[in-house]
Amino acid sequence: MEKLLITGGRALQGRIIVGGAKNAVLPIIIASLLAKTPSRFDEVPMLEDVRTISQVLRHLGVKVDDSEPNVLTVDSRDITSFEPPYDLVSTMRASFLVLGPLIARMGKARISMPGGCAIGARPIDIHLKAFEALGVEIEQGHGYIEANAPKGIKGATIYFDFPSVGATEHVMMLAALAKGKTVLENVAQEPEIVDLANYLNKMGAKVRGAGTAVIKIEGVKELHGADYTIIPDRIEAGTYMIAAAMTGGDVIIENVLPEHQKPLTAKLREAGAIVEEDVDRIHVVSNGQLKAVDVKTLPFPGFPTDMQAQIMAMLVVANGRSRVTETVFENRFMHVTELMRMGAKITTEGRSASIDGPAHLTGCQVRCTDLRAGAAMILAALVAEGQTSIVDLHHIDRGYENIVEKLRGIGAQIERVKE
Repeated sequence: MEKLLITGGRALQGRIIVGGAKNAVLPIIIASLLAKTPSRFDEVPMLEDVRTISQVLRHLGVKVDDSEPNVLTVDSRDITSFEPPYDLVSTMRASFLVLGPLIARMGKARISMPGGCAIGARPIDIHLKAFEALGVEIEQGHGYIEANAPKGIKGATIYFDFPSVGATEHVMMLAALAKGKTVLENVAQEPEIVDLANYLNKMGAKVRGAGTAVIKIEGVKELHGADYTIIPDRIEAGTYMIAAAMTGGDVIIENVLPEHQKPLTAKLREAGAIVEEDVDRIHVVSNGQLKAVDVKTLPFPGFPTDMQAQIMAMLVVANGRSRVTETVFENRFMHVTELMRMGAKITTEGRSASIDGPAHLTGCQVRCTDLRAGAAMILAALVAEGQTSIVDLHHIDRGYENIVEKLRGIGAQIERVKE
């Protein structure tokens, strides 16, 4: 077993480069299943989740070449299976998104119920209702979903009960090869949705309105592969922005799109940090004396749920009482217990948490309960007195590429060791 050892108390200084977006690259890799010629992707983060989805595609008969750093080539001309393996699908929720492209290409698919981080219920009902509206017949039982489209996929107007990112991506992919026009209403507006739509359009799809509440898709007969560069990871960038603010640092975060960071930028400025924006970089300066702020997670363009754990770690050491309200997932406070082990003063009630600061954090052994909670533990360790040991690193590996090397490069005292 491996663990991180972090000694806190150092102000971070320097430059740090953000990689490609995990939440964008996974659906884009899956969308390449729709193409009958190869696709090549640049700025691909070499994460555990990327390796997992590559294995899923290989089990379907797809050729995936990851021999070049941060580049992935996917050749989906010959799909030999319509059932991805259970052991891979059960570990990562995003792999469920292969269902739609398999139906589009093969007319049928069979897949186990999805897994992923235990951060609360993420029902797939929105996906399946939309699929049925497009002409897909669904059967569920014994932990599996079987889907068939005996009469083909036909366009429809679909209203989403909730602007689910995964469902929006999934239905976009299926509708790209449907007969006729599909209109999706009350959809997710995240930057990752726009990135997927841009890739689909480069493949020959006709998708309009991505980034707004209504997406219109004119179905085409077939799609071809394309060369595509993945957008920067706004959650990775946000994590480093908070690290700079918490530690009283002076850090330039490069390869970032400032417009994607606006909800976090506003909260950091409200807390007292200086945030300067340029075309593709953000400069964060702080004296470490931060003020309490209230945060409420919401679908984009609201404050991202994937940044909730990280900003809570910051608020633990801010002056005054802060309140964090989680509206997207009902079980995303598992990091609270670990932060309290380090000395945080947090009380929770339902989906809200009150944080009284500044707390004096001291190093101890803590665990990553999920991906973003793991990032929160690293952030807390950077300002804690003494050494913190962090275990269950597989969660971190799912979403942060070379985080140890990147943080060490701006002055953090951090190392990864084997027990």
